[in-house]
Amino acid sequence: MKTILTLVFVFCFGQLVFAQHQGHTPSDQKKEPITYTCPMHPEIHTDKPGNCPKCGMKLVPEKAKLSTTKPDHLEMPMKDTSKKNDGKEDMDGMDMGGNSVSPRTVRYDLYIADTIVTYGRKPTRAIAVNGQIPMPTLTFTEGDTAEIHVHNNLNEPTALHWHGVFLPNQYDGVPYLTQMPIAPHTTYVYKFPITQSGTHFYHSHFMLQEQIGMNGMFIMKKRNEWDIPTIPITLTEWADMKPEEIQRSLKSANDWFAIKKGTTQSYAEAIRTGHFKTKLTNEWKRMNAMDVSDVYYDNFLINNKNQIEHSEFKAGDKVRLRVANGGASDYFWLTYSGGKITVVASDGNDVAPVEVDRLIIAVSETYDVVVTIPENKSYEFLVTPEDRTGFASLWLGKGEKVPAQKLPKLKYFAGMKMMNDMMDMSGNMVEMEGMKMQNQVMDMNTVMYPEITGEERPKVESKKTAMSGMQMSNDKSMAGMDMGTDKPDIVTLNYGMLRSLKKTTLPNGPLKELKFDLTGNMNRYVWTLDDKTISESDKILIKKGENVRVILFNNSMMRHPMHLHGHDFRILNEQAEYAPLKNVLDIMPMERDTIEFAANTSGDWFFHCHILYHMMSGMGRVFSYENSPPNPQLPNPEHAFKMLKMDDKMIHSMARIGIETNGSDGEIMLANTRYRFTTEWRVGFDKEMGYESESHFGRYLGRNQWLFPYVGWDFRKRTVDPMDKNIFGQSLSPGNNLFGQGNTKNFRQVFHLGLQYTLPMLVVADASVDHKGNVRFQLMREDVPISKRLRFQFMVNTDKEYTAGFRYIVTKYFGLSTHYDSDMGYGAGLTLNY
Repeated sequence: MKTILTLVFVFCFGQLVFAQHQGHTPSDQKKEPITYTCPMHPEIHTDKPGNCPKCGMKLVPEKAKLSTTKPDHLEMPMKDTSKKNDGKEDMDGMDMGGNSVSPRTVRYDLYIADTIVTYGRKPTRAIAVNGQIPMPTLTFTEGDTAEIHVHNNLNEPTALHWHGVFLPNQYDGVPYLTQMPIAPHTTYVYKFPITQSGTHFYHSHFMLQEQIGMNGMFIMKKRNEWDIPTIPITLTEWADMKPEEIQRSLKSANDWFAIKKGTTQSYAEAIRTGHFKTKLTNEWKRMNAMDVSDVYYDNFLINNKNQIEHSEFKAGDKVRLRVANGGASDYFWLTYSGGKITVVASDGNDVAPVEVDRLIIAVSETYDVVVTIPENKSYEFLVTPEDRTGFASLWLGKGEKVPAQKLPKLKYFAGMKMMNDMMDMSGNMVEMEGMKMQNQVMDMNTVMYPEITGEERPKVESKKTAMSGMQMSNDKSMAGMDMGTDKPDIVTLNYGMLRSLKKTTLPNGPLKELKFDLTGNMNRYVWTLDDKTISESDKILIKKGENVRVILFNNSMMRHPMHLHGHDFRILNEQAEYAPLKNVLDIMPMERDTIEFAANTSGDWFFHCHILYHMMSGMGRVFSYENSPPNPQLPNPEHAFKMLKMDDKMIHSMARIGIETNGSDGEIMLANTRYRFTTEWRVGFDKEMGYESESHFGRYLGRNQWLFPYVGWDFRKRTVDPMDKNIFGQSLSPGNNLFGQGNTKNFRQVFHLGLQYTLPMLVVADASVDHKGNVRFQLMREDVPISKRLRFQFMVNTDKEYTAGFRYIVTKYFGLSTHYDSDMGYGAGLTLNY
């Protein structure tokens, strides 16, 4: 009995000591103080009420927790999605293939047809699917089989690409690479297993159809999905101009888009803002005006609307937004008036949650983000194109509207000065010693952001000062660091912050390393890898079982969203084994980024810039698995591949016709990536002035295409009185040219060889010799931007001819013009452009 009592005493005493040691005695629990935290920043803990030191929100009482260890994921209620789709991600009319028992075949029928919409300023042709734009949201659960019947009711072919989806190569949806186009008024069936989860999207991969409505969300749910309100949103831009005309305008170096956006960066504006030297340096280095996007758009849309309201949310609700940039060429800034944005996934792959003030979403990227409704008000999720020419809004919550801060106009001359410092005279980006440019860590465009570097100040800054505003945020400790300004820190997402929730190291296997420079010519709108288009390149052979590493250097002034079909790749950052998985890499100017992927399938897979007009000009490659089985969708693969190469070989036209009081002059041009044919003419209204016609056919050489050798012919005839003189008292009789040769400018019928070269200040030097041995040298330049709409042009040559004139741009196709010609005199009238 004594032994039993002794054991009981020892046990009770031990429990008491243990409880006191842990601080968990009953008396302690009653006295446990109340602590407070912030709904937006749960890492804040204080024993007094008040406001959050980070966002100013009112602190709320905190519930006791068993553990204070920070999870690697957001704590969210989970829901089994294997039996049915739910809520806002449902689609009416979806055939679930029988009962709800897994596995399931989920069928969609997509009817593609022409329609007319008014998203801009006028009714315009668009393509609708099942009568809607964007295309219907397709929702699956991991483990399903997708069966998608595409009914093409268009009078043109089409094809659908399932962006970021792992699937058999024959269903990837690239015309002439993985399938033949879906012919008009036929049906095509895509059928593939759903082996992954996440937010993705789908779009047409045929010609320019993606620009006019053919994009939509493609969502693959986990079998146990978060049970929180979820809204899928597709971001797009809309242009009233036909996409074919957009592409032609870009190819013809028409600056109408810059006029519409207010980004001409003319000499008048440079002088007014104290950037005359910057403008001169820019043109001395043979660069065009600074810009961050190519196309002017009439509207920006979220799920097909500029303004959307979701008033069903109340204070404290968390909302997940599945965001896809389905636009053709615009990046978008994402900001939120209700506080921080928590990024939880990118390109369908989960990442450790990271809180930011804003992020930029590249063309074709997807992000899953979580936002919180702080109070019973309506908060703006603001979507702003990178060039800041408009915005679209998603309002979350009900009550008084709380708008987000609108992004101010970019400081383009600050960007121009930065680019002047970064570019050498050969047109190459200079990698600066000691600056590690990768993974969006150092945003060179930050010098243009007034919200970070301050408003435009018309003064000359040193190179060091111009660099001081760059935002460097490789990790959370440096996120949003603003050097040299008194602006508050703005935490901007970059790839260095992304960390996978699981290890992403590749399996053991041989390593194949590839290197590409991203190159381009903005003036002629040619975009390439290593100065070669798709049509000029062979397929890149890879073997199943290899690990493929691709090192990319952006040697251009534009950022490029590089997308790999059918694979996820690792973006090598400081997260090492937990490097994030993506299928799109946004690579900024001067960046050198490295991606790698496991070659684990078969077939031909497209790797390309996802800016639609860059891709169509040839910026891409094809990865081809060796010893792949024949693709049953390509009965003649050699012919199909030739057809694929036709995209960047397309011929584009341009014309200019001047009608003035002294005559008519003009030019017609047909050109593609490398070749150009031009015919110029001058016809006098006075019969003594006669006519001139000169034609050239040649090929551009070099990465910058500054060199243009050509062959051509020159026919001209004029009748001039030897006593006639021009306004400067010079005889109109030809005499000799500056080389002492007989001047044949009044009558000439010759063939010639020539060479054009673009000099500093964008002046074109032209040297030619005809079949009679006569030599001519000429200097000329067109479209010097005097003001937003006023252009100056001149020409002078060794035949003692010269012209100078002005053109005022009224519309894209019409302008007022005046010029003086040494032979035809002064004239004024109008100029038509196409």
